[in-house]
Amino acid sequence: MSNDHHSHHSETHFTSTEVVRDIVIGMSDGLTVPFALAAGLSAAVDSSSIIVTAGLAEVAAGAIAMGLGGYLAGKTDIEHYDSELKREAYEIKHLRGREISEVEEILS
Repeated sequence: MSNDHHSHHSETHFTSTEVVRDIVIGMSDGLTVPFALAAGLSAAVDSSSIIVTAGLAEVAAGAIAMGLGGYLAGKTDIEHYDSELKREAYEIKHLRGREISEVEEILS
């Protein structure tokens, strides 16, 4: 008796390790600097409102800096990918034999 019923097993894997890394680094940096600033100011300033205001200003400035850094890093990645894609397209068109050898070497 043949079994025509095949169970299909699909697995999902987490593929956004860069996002998790960025979140962990961002949280670490984003929490360390305001606490250090507050600790330093608390020794130098008597007014708690100044300490809180400075801490909030640093959190806002840090968020903007991290956001701009992430944007620029992403933009740089895209530009690098595009330049590599153009270079490979040129090599496939003009240096076909070398590209075939390169692929054969990679796959062997």
